[in-house]
Parts: sequence; structure tokens; C-alpha cells
Amino acid sequence: MTENAQSDDGGEAVSDEEVDEVLQEIERKRSLTGWAVVLVALIAISFSVFQMWLAAKGFVLSISLPGVGDVVFASLQDLQIRAVHVAFGLILTFLLYPSSTGDGPLSRRCTVLGSLVDQKLGEEHPVSRVVHAIGNALAWVFLDAEMDRVTPSDFVFMALSTLSAAYFITDFDEIRRMRALGLESGRPIQEVFTFLEPIAGLFGPLADTSYAFVLGVIGILLVLEATRRAISLWLMFIVAAFVVYARFGVLIPQDAAYVGVLSIPELSWPSIIQNLWYNTENGVFGVPVSVSVQFIYIFILFGAFLEMSGAGQWFIDLAYGATGTRKGGPAKASILASGFMGTISGSSIANTVTTGAFTIPLMKRSGYSPEFSGGVEASASSGGQILPPVMGAAAFLIVQYTATPFADVIVVATIPALVFFFGVWVMVHFEAVKEDIGGLDPSELVDIRSHFSNGWFYLVPIGLLLYYLIVERLSVARSAWFTLIAIGALITLVAAYSDETRARLGAVFGVLFGASFLSQYLFGAGVLSALAGDGTGSQTVVGAFSATVGDLGTLIILAGVLTLITRPRLDSPILSFDSAVDDTAETTADAVGRPDLASNGLYRLGVFLGKSMESGARTAVPVVIAVAAAGIIPGVISVSGLGPNLVSLITTVAGGSLVLLLLVTAFSSIILGMGMPTTVTYIILVSLLAPALTEFGVPLLAAHLFILYFGVIADITPPVAVAAYAASGVAKSDAFETGIEAFSLSLNKAIVPFAFVVTPGIILLRRVPEADLDVGNQYRVIQPADLLDPGYSIPEILIPVIGVFLGVVALAATVIGFAYAPVSRGERAAFAFSSLLLMAPGLAVSGVYDLLGLVGIAGGEMTVLLDVVLRGVGLALFLFLMAKNRQRGGDPAGQSGTAEPA
Repeated sequence: MTENAQSDDGGEAVSDEEVDEVLQEIERKRSLTGWAVVLVALIAISFSVFQMWLAAKGFVLSISLPGVGDVVFASLQDLQIRAVHVAFGLILTFLLYPSSTGDGPLSRRCTVLGSLVDQKLGEEHPVSRVVHAIGNALAWVFLDAEMDRVTPSDFVFMALSTLSAAYFITDFDEIRRMRALGLESGRPIQEVFTFLEPIAGLFGPLADTSYAFVLGVIGILLVLEATRRAISLWLMFIVAAFVVYARFGVLIPQDAAYVGVLSIPELSWPSIIQNLWYNTENGVFGVPVSVSVQFIYIFILFGAFLEMSGAGQWFIDLAYGATGTRKGGPAKASILASGFMGTISGSSIANTVTTGAFTIPLMKRSGYSPEFSGGVEASASSGGQILPPVMGAAAFLIVQYTATPFADVIVVATIPALVFFFGVWVMVHFEAVKEDIGGLDPSELVDIRSHFSNGWFYLVPIGLLLYYLIVERLSVARSAWFTLIAIGALITLVAAYSDETRARLGAVFGVLFGASFLSQYLFGAGVLSALAGDGTGSQTVVGAFSATVGDLGTLIILAGVLTLITRPRLDSPILSFDSAVDDTAETTADAVGRPDLASNGLYRLGVFLGKSMESGARTAVPVVIAVAAAGIIPGVISVSGLGPNLVSLITTVAGGSLVLLLLVTAFSSIILGMGMPTTVTYIILVSLLAPALTEFGVPLLAAHLFILYFGVIADITPPVAVAAYAASGVAKSDAFETGIEAFSLSLNKAIVPFAFVVTPGIILLRRVPEADLDVGNQYRVIQPADLLDPGYSIPEILIPVIGVFLGVVALAATVIGFAYAPVSRGERAAFAFSSLLLMAPGLAVSGVYDLLGLVGIAGGEMTVLLDVVLRGVGLALFLFLMAKNRQRGGDPAGQSGTAEPA
């Protein structure tokens, strides 16, 4: 693929400042200081506290006080919760992202206009002075050239965002009434704010316009502006186009060729605004925002807590300790580390930069070219969104859109994800053998046993998450909440643990556990509640023990805190917080004039908690804005009745060809996903194309997973390739070439989705004979009994799964051009053909039938027997090619200098 080239910088480590510069260039966030940082932190932490409260208490925001009982602050409805959620996202967007930095087309034209006026009239002319005064005023209101200040316009937008959310809280009865009577029945602004009554005449038409309608218009415009800032201008245009289409789509002639099916009934602006802003089924506060409220945010918070606890670096070190000494070890460690980091963050860019800052320099130093190094990191990091158990935000949308338990989504997504990472692994191994790239010296790596013994607790939350989801089958939100509690308890416990304090820590915990058990046994309540007289009476020993175990997380946290109070200067020997926590502890301690606090264990624990919540909110902001904006598109499709017509149009264009429809879906996902979050791509294309796929008999879960995969591929597809661009910034490589490498390494990610669509057994789906009329629901996740049925499991699961794993090896030989020896062009073509037969013979057969249909020859059906036979042909061809290549290359040790396995 690439020539072996040593990096110019010698593969030196990338500093945190360089990483921040790359992220800054891609995300275009402000670098705030002073009071603005404090404001962002307070709002972000409030956002996280709000979401954690929802996860713990549901829609009733209350707190239990001993002797008082439950104190209810608010009992909110679903729409109100979603409105507050989006309002937090909007406010943080206007704080974190500038409206303009002066390099846009409008700003440039204004600058040119000022220069022209100066040239024509002179700088001292009154008109020139007026023009410059107006320009300076506009710049002060809107412009943030240095990306380090919050402008007055931002405060206006923040106030409007707060006002829109407040209306949902204070006037929800009016909103419910307007659902039946329409927005026109709402009160005008002077009736909502009675102090404005004396000046109502100054409002003009607004004096007779519903305040709810005005707020709805403002709210949608705020979402569009936030989308432009946090996501992209193009997504804002797409969403705005759908809003305009909802109003003027009636003008499309119904008898027009092809586009006539896009004609819709006439809709008024009040009707459109009501459906897009005051609706929980569709629009801004529709299903995508619901998923963000219930699932996405809490899992982002889960990742933030893990990251700030130091788990990220521990996983990277673990990956290098496991594979670093192998041939091409740094690249293989990069794959493992990126997979681990996918558990913490589902963002391709964040994974690439965070992991790549460590892995890319080592890959370059070992002999991989900068472009290949960046491509490996971008490719592997993009896989974080498809790797269970956490996956990316789009996985939770699959749960909601398909009404599938998250545990089943994990089961379905596991094999394709493993195939992808295995395929990248084989490619980097072939490249290492080809270029004779060895591993790292063992002295540069951690000892696996000691490293694991010092950080095993990082794996506990992930194990608990899987236990809650798969064994206990709790809801996603409850599973994530319990796991968050577990992280907090573990980090507190580890922070308070040392050789000196372990006896004290154990004693404190034992006292707390015993006191809680006795209180539950004697009074049926916790210690504080029992002292306040809130006990319900004695209970059995088993009941008391169960209740105490239920509070285990709280007891561990209390034990750790009490231990840290007695030893405030304790330095935990096994806990290493993320550098952001240490930096924040030092900065805040200096700010309050107590620099000694930075070494206080309890203070650092509090900083860890606050920094985790702030980091989670910052990470969630673009996701919240993306799902709010993207929800408008299915909202328009629903309110306009466009859906059935669109499915008819798409199936007509596909001409009855499943292969053509899959290709259209794949290319649409890649094109639309360029520069956009995978979540947005998924929402849009699921609304537009998923119904058409299920009409062709594609299983519902397979259709949604297919769209998700190609949305992820868009992150590493040139010319945009945002993840590859981030990797090139770290690798100091050519961005386009890095994108080419990343896409080439991810080719198996593009073929596997076709494979599991035509052979659902690969993703462990089985057709149900007694299915209902909904074609997409004729499949279910396999059960243990299905695996014990050899007539089904061998031909439809075992053989296809083995086929895709062998197929990616053949694909690796095709892409790298090397296996045991160099592969000629003819052999590459043969390897590619064997890969197709091994992975997706049904795709090849369907394509042939489609071509025969074009010349009037009727095709047949793809049977299980034909599938097995073609995979056998592919296997025979693959084995022949590999044997021939090995014979030509001789002993692998002679080619690579070592007999070390991949």
C-alpha cells in the first residue's frame, strides 16, 4: 500500500497541546478563560446532575430527607423533560461555539465593502466612518475572531433558549390545550407577560400572534443556528430545506414525472410549528431527543467518568503490553487500544486523537509510514461506534426505532464488529511482514501481570454493565445509572486505598455495613432514617442483608470519603487520574488561594467528579444538537404523509433489485455522512431508506445496522474523512492520502454489511416461519435452541461466519498486495473474487440475476445449498492462492525475520 518511510520527527510523542490544536481545528470550539470557563462548568455540571437525577428518580425530581420524607421539586412531563434537555444543549452550544470567526463569506464581503468605501471616499469621510462604526458594532455583537470570548449575540440566544424551555415548564396546560385547538388559540405575548400590556401597541402583528407560535419559530431557528455552529452549515441547509418543503411542497404538481410523488397536502405555518416544536412523536423533541434523554447522555457520562479516572491510558498501556513486541506490534496495539477506547467514547474523532496521540508516533517510529499510521488509527477508531457493549449514540437509536432490547442489539452487532477489527489486524500484519517491521522492545512496555493487578478495577464497570444488560436485562438507563454508581464507588475506594490505610478503610466500611444491616434489621430503614423515626419496623435477616447490599455503592463511597478525611494527603499508589483532573485541581486550588488543596485526596476526588460531569456535558452537546435538528426531518416526513410515497419512489428507482437498493443506500450514507455525525446520517437515512429496505425483505435490524455501518465509513471516506483528517493532524501526514489508507483498511467494513443483509445468520438473526405481515419483523435473535439445531446452525451460522473471517483475510491480501510473498495483480483479482464468494455469495448471485433480468432472462432464488456450495468454491480458491503464495514466499521466518504469529 505505502512505501516504508520513517517519519520526519522520528516518531516522537505528541504533546497535549498538539492534540488540543488538532481537536480545536476540527471541532472549532472556543478556548475560554476566566469567568466564561466557570460559567460553562456550572451549566455543564448542572446538565449532568439533571440527567443523573432523571436516571435515578425518573420524571419526578425529588429528594428523600430523614424525618421529612420525599421533598418533590418538580414532576415533569415527557415533553418538558425533552425541552429542558435541548435547552441545556442550546445554551452550551452558544457558549462553546462562536457564531462567526470572521473567515466566512458574509464577513469577507463586509470587509471588502468597507475597503471599497475607503477607496472611493477616503477613510476620514463621514460615510466611511459610519460604515466602519456599523461594522465594528456588528463585529462586537457577533464576531469572535480569536475564538476566546462570548459575544452579546450569544447571550441573547442563551436567553431565548432559556425562555423557550421556561414556557414548557410554566405553561404546560396551555400547550396541552393547544394540541387540540391549534397554536392560534394561544395567548399573545402581552397576556403572558402582563407588564407588557401598556406597550402592546408597539408590537404590531405580534400583538395578535400566539406567543407559543412565536416561541416555536424562535426555537426552531435556534436549533438551526446551533446546528450551523456545532455540526455543519450543510446539515442546517438540509434541515431548513425540509421545513420549507413542509410549507411549499404542495406546489409540486402531482402529475409531474418522478417528482410528482413528492407532492404533499397544504400545511399552514402554525400547523408545521406545532408538529415540529410541541410534539413528542416527531420533530425537535421526537424519538431522537427521547433516546438522547434516556440513553445517550447517561452513556456519554459513563465514558467521561471512565476517561477521567485514567482508564484511557490504562487501556492503551494494556494493549501495548499485550501486542507491542509482536511483528508490527505498535499497529496491532493501536487496533486493540482503539477498540478499548470505543468503550469509553463512541466518537471517531475523539478516539482517533486521544489514542492516536500515543499510538501514531510509535507506529511511525517502528517503520510504518505516517499515512499508513494515521490510516490505521482512523480506521480502528471509527470502529468504536460499532463495537459492543457501548457502541455509539446511533446504537441507542436502533433500540428505539426498532423496539429491540439493547442486549439483543449487542448480540447482533458483535460478530460484524469482531470481523472488522480482525480484518484490520490482518492487514497491518501483512504490511508489517511486507516491510519487515518488528515490534517494540519489552523494556518500553508495561508488565502485563503487574499492570493488570494495578488497574483491574477499570474492567469492573464494563463487566457490571454487561451483567445488568444481558443477565438482569435491566433497562439501558437503569443499567448505566447503576454502573455510574459502581464507577464512583470504585474510584473512591481506590483513591482511599494504600498499604497504610487499607486496614482503616476496611474497618470503616465494616462499621458502616454493620450499622446499616442492624438498622435495616431492627427498624426496616437506613441509619439516618431510623434515627429520624422513619423506620417501618423490623424485618428478616435476609431482607435486611439484601437492603444493605443494595446500598453497597453508597457505603463504599462513604467509607472512602471518611478515610480520606482522616488522611487528606494520601497519594493512591494505583490510581492515576486523567491529566485534565490534575490540571483542574491545580488551577482551581490556585484560584482560591489554596495551592495545597491540589494534593488533597478528597479535594481531587471532588474535582474528578465535577470534571467528569463537565466533560460528559461538553461531549454530549453536539450529539444533543444533532438529534434535535435531525428529528425535524422524520417530523416533516410524518406530518406531510410523504413516507409511503417516498418508499414507492425508491423501490421504483431500484427497479426490484436489492443489490441496487443496497448500493444506493450505501452511497447515500457515505455522501450524506461526510462531515456529519453518524447519528445524523443514521436518523435521516433510516427515515428515508429503511422502510424501502424492509419492503425488499431485509430484516429490520439488519437494515438499521447496514445504514449505521456506512454512516461510520463516512468518517474515513475522502475527500472529507474527518477521522482521517484528525489522524493526519497527529501523524503530520497528507490528509487525503491518510484518508485513502483509512478507507482501504476499512474495506471489510463496507463488505460485511452486504454479507449480513443477504445472510442474516451472520448477525445471529433467524427467520420466524409464523411471522406476522410486517416483513421486517419476520426475524428474531437466535436462541440457544437454534444453535443446537445442526440443520440450521451449521449452514446458516457457522459456515457463513467462518466464511466472513476467511474472507477478510483474502481481502487483506488484495488490499496490501502481500501475504507470505508479494501478490500479483492477477492474484489480487483472484483473492478479491474468493473474498466475495466467502463473505457474500448471495450478493454475487443476486447481481447476476439482476443482469440476466435486464436481457429478459428470468433469474432464480438464492438457496442455502447454493450459498454453501459457492462458499466452498471461494474456500477452495482461497486455499489454493494462499498455498501458492506461501510456496513462492518460502518459510515466513525467511520473509519477516521471525516466525512470530500474527
